[in-house]
Amino acid sequence: MESNPKSVIGARATPIAELRDASKHYGAVVAAQGLNLTIRRGEFLSFLGPSGCGKTTALRMLAGFERPTSGEILLDGQRVNDVPPHQRPVNMVFQHYALFPHLTVAQNIAYGLRQRRPRPAQAEIARAVDQALETVRLPGFGPRRIWEMSGGQQQRVALARAIVNQPKILLLDEPMAALDKKLRRDMQIELQTLQRSLGITFILVTHDQEEALSMSDRICIMRGGRIVQVGSPRELYDRPASRYVADFVGKSNFFPGRIAEVAAGRTVLISAGGHRISGLAPVEIGAGRDAAASLRPEQIALSRKGNGVPVTVVNRIFLGEHTEYLVRNGDLGEFLVLVSRQAEAAEGGFGPGDQAFAAWPEGTALILGDD
Repeated sequence: MESNPKSVIGARATPIAELRDASKHYGAVVAAQGLNLTIRRGEFLSFLGPSGCGKTTALRMLAGFERPTSGEILLDGQRVNDVPPHQRPVNMVFQHYALFPHLTVAQNIAYGLRQRRPRPAQAEIARAVDQALETVRLPGFGPRRIWEMSGGQQQRVALARAIVNQPKILLLDEPMAALDKKLRRDMQIELQTLQRSLGITFILVTHDQEEALSMSDRICIMRGGRIVQVGSPRELYDRPASRYVADFVGKSNFFPGRIAEVAAGRTVLISAGGHRISGLAPVEIGAGRDAAASLRPEQIALSRKGNGVPVTVVNRIFLGEHTEYLVRNGDLGEFLVLVSRQAEAAEGGFGPGDQAFAAWPEGTALILGDD
């Protein structure tokens, strides 16, 4: 019997998960409030925000470990508010992996399969475990004990245990927090590769902006239990909707002031020191309102001669391909400038106490309010 093309397209278009006005309260404490989010099938989505912003609560509501106080949780088009975790098509990798130290690697991976009723045949479980170990690049490690594995290997075991059940969604609760920087970067690449090869939806909770920017198709920024902006890493970096998002995603300089005029798609801000800065306001801000001009450090050029803002170099940090300068202007205060190695070679470099000029193209700044 041939499938109906329209039904296939409709199935693909159906979101894999949705939060519909979902809230979670613990008495008077609001952990999450009015969350509305559509999660696409097969995407890598990250919840990003500081501790206590509600991102882990959102993840636990999707997993079924927390029941929303109000609103709805949908998985694959079905309302699952009252469905227990083990009956949901999701698996979760915890921050500290939650592996059983008294079991072998293979026994840890097989644990979920052995809880199924009816239980799969032993040969089927063994094949699934071997395949999961191959997927996470640990072939032949089945007989080992957990305490014989490195931190990165333990994380792979936790991933293998999660994917062996072939979930539709894999939830990751800061799984790389305990790894050192180099190993964390290696595992980020492995997670991306794994997600692409499996084709299932990954949802990551992290407070690490670099991690979210480098791995995600989309990022959901949270603050105070609410979603403040959702978009691709590039969208959030280039067009943050508020000062909070610009400050949380990458580095940014902020020059507070008041809106002087709004005309022809440009917004002009007069800084507290009287400096005039024009730019684009992603969210309209009326004249006379307080706001801030945002400029990324790499958008600012530093030179010995020019018509820019006169500055004094306060500090210099060599970062390899770039050098980060902290400079000071009498009106704008201190701000960061990121200079490429080539640009620095052309200018001869700067040291603390040097005089220079900081400049940026007219209209480059973003004029931002707060949430």
